[in-house]
Amino acid sequence: MRLILNVLWLVLSGFWLFLGYLTAGVVLCILIVTIPWGIASFRIGLYALWPFGREIVSKPTAGLGSALGNVVWVVLAGWWLALEHVITGLLLCVTIIGIPLGIANFKLVPVSLFPLGKEVRDIRRGGPFDQTLGR
Repeated sequence: MRLILNVLWLVLSGFWLFLGYLTAGVVLCILIVTIPWGIASFRIGLYALWPFGREIVSKPTAGLGSALGNVVWVVLAGWWLALEHVITGLLLCVTIIGIPLGIANFKLVPVSLFPLGKEVRDIRRGGPFDQTLGR
């Protein structure tokens, strides 16, 4: 099921969202001082390319630096990436098949606004094919 959702996501919105994050990352890396924000843009962009089966969680070590960095992020790139998620989500919700993908887009709005202090990790379900079962 994850594969089907990821392929639909990739075709309908993931590729375009990834291009937005990639563009923001390249621009932020060109400006030497903003390289940490560019790296965060690449990380969240890869998540936006293939999101199902992974989740975003807050880092327990994130502190004041991440909070201040997120303020800078919102000013530099976060607001237009969040707008991209909102517009894409609204367009996907027009069709019945696109509603779950539109909802997933709306869930990415807070991450696109405040990516610092977050990390992407795989979701482990504990099923018969899970490699970590029994460890």
